[in-house]
Amino acid sequence: MARFAFLSDEWVQEARRLRAEYEGKVPPASFVIRMNQIITDVPFGDGRVLAHLDTSSGEPELDLGHLDQPDLTVTTDYLTAKAILIEGDTQAAMAAFMGGRIRVDGDITKLLTLQSTGVIGVNDPTAVEMARRLQDMTE
Repeated sequence: MARFAFLSDEWVQEARRLRAEYEGKVPPASFVIRMNQIITDVPFGDGRVLAHLDTSSGEPELDLGHLDQPDLTVTTDYLTAKAILIEGDTQAAMAAFMGGRIRVDGDITKLLTLQSTGVIGVNDPTAVEMARRLQDMTE
């Protein structure tokens, strides 16, 4: 499998293809969250990526761009975002939050729910497989 830099144009394109492949195969989102993300210190492009997570349709959608009227906006650096989103490193998330490398504007309870339950709220084998494939394609 080809590997791409996290959040590069090629990575985003492959992640979208992967999401389409798994559409309807994972359980519905366990709760509704509309979260914008600002990722700083990105080692390519203009150094910043704007993204969002939206579960309001029942299917988790993680993509580029910002939502109108999000529940919260999370700002963090590239390495922290990669550790959390790709590596699933909850200790990195806690250390980054305590160290001020994660800033939250809005409803922090939604972020705490996301951290404690995950998007689908269960350890679904299909979701685990999809996450592993995202890890495998990420440099």
